Amino acid sequence: MTPFEPNLSTLAVARELLLTPFGLDEAKLLKALGSMFTHKVDYADLYFQFTKNEGWSLEEGIVKTGSFSIDQGVGVRAISGDKTAFAYSDEISESALLDAAAATRTIGRSGAGKIKVAGAMQQQGGRALYLPHDPLASLDATAKVKLLERVEKMARAKDPRVVQVMAGLAGEYDVVLVARSDGVLAADIRPLVRVSLTVIVEQDGRREMGSSGGGGRFDYAYFSDALLEQYATEAVNSALVNLDARPAPAGPMTIVLGPGWPGILLHEAIGHGLEGDFNRKGSSAFSGRIGERVAAKGVTVVDDGTLPDRRGSLNMDDEGNPTQCTTLIEDGILKGYIQDTMNARLMKMPVTGNARRESFAHLPMPRMTNTYMLAGDKDPAEILASVKNGLYAVNFGGGQVDITNGKFVFSASEAYMIENGKVTYPVKGATLIGNGPDVLNRVSMIGNDMRLDPGVGVCGKEGQSVPVGVGQPTLRIDGVTVGGTA
Repeated sequence: MTPFEPNLSTLAVARELLLTPFGLDEAKLLKALGSMFTHKVDYADLYFQFTKNEGWSLEEGIVKTGSFSIDQGVGVRAISGDKTAFAYSDEISESALLDAAAATRTIGRSGAGKIKVAGAMQQQGGRALYLPHDPLASLDATAKVKLLERVEKMARAKDPRVVQVMAGLAGEYDVVLVARSDGVLAADIRPLVRVSLTVIVEQDGRREMGSSGGGGRFDYAYFSDALLEQYATEAVNSALVNLDARPAPAGPMTIVLGPGWPGILLHEAIGHGLEGDFNRKGSSAFSGRIGERVAAKGVTVVDDGTLPDRRGSLNMDDEGNPTQCTTLIEDGILKGYIQDTMNARLMKMPVTGNARRESFAHLPMPRMTNTYMLAGDKDPAEILASVKNGLYAVNFGGGQVDITNGKFVFSASEAYMIENGKVTYPVKGATLIGNGPDVLNRVSMIGNDMRLDPGVGVCGKEGQSVPVGVGQPTLRIDGVTVGGTA
């Protein structure tokens, strides 16, 4: 299938789930959209959604909790200038649509009134990055329980010091249909699965924790025994490393970030600051800086929603636009922002296919998909060998950022000291403190080993959570402030 060939089967499934049972057709969608245009709005859309979710969790060898939910509804939005009116209903019907449309008309007075609603709907194809699986149907309940029991046994078998194992399995089947006032009708079927594993080890009265896991847009068949074995090894090794960890020193030092998940620092410290809404309002540290140097030479950062099967990928965004690979920073120069339709229009910039929303009950806004730094030309071993005294951060726990100034705080969950070019002993309690734009300019070596995270990322913004991906190669960053406990 070519990237923009209309996926008729996806649209047919979306119609069967979201329109036909409720007596809706394209004429009635146009009627609801048209009713908003009686009050001079510039744009309107309808976002229909049907979602099935499940979660299973195992603790102390027993599956103790299981959850299942079905949710469906429609969000109705009208935009006039820079104002947005929004209403939603978990009832899908023509009357509910018209009621929600009536509720959005209050903003119409400021609209230009030059734009008319389309006379007919035109199907728009998205990409074909993942199969339209229903992951929940790919294994029966017994097999799901057995999968969790298998990964628990694998973890316990790794080392006698493992005293507790917690494992989780989650799946989602998400069908969305977007009808827009410009006549676009688009749909997507989005599968999503994830396995998470946490182990606790104990030695001489000291307890430490390690975790692992992964997933993406496929069904549960992805979790082969070999992959579950890998998760078990990673989680146990991470916990055992922390058993031997010493308190981390504090102060400015050279940092080497490992490849893959440490890209979460890039996501938080830089990615959020490149989202269109913050830049349009002038509240980002990157506002008005396109064409300027914002990072060291060699630093290229992209947001790519088009990677097959990835957790952060989408065939289309939540406004029905095909996703793209957008270059944000190229060789250190700021090239662009992450945009949805409204912010792109107001900033006179191209739409990048980054409109995302947690559900039909939430407004879309510009959000990241898979955000990563491209590889450089340095061997990771050469990067480590170049550091006389520093910190090697392999994995991160939590972090936060203030997008107005780019200041961030990140805690390393697995880190080691580097002494005379050699990785020596593990440390715990290391916190990286800095400013995103400043840290980007301190990148002095970029590895040739770019890696994406295993498929576990969740991003929060204004109370909405969406799945994302991150990634980066091994990086050397000079003069980063480390908060330690030593």
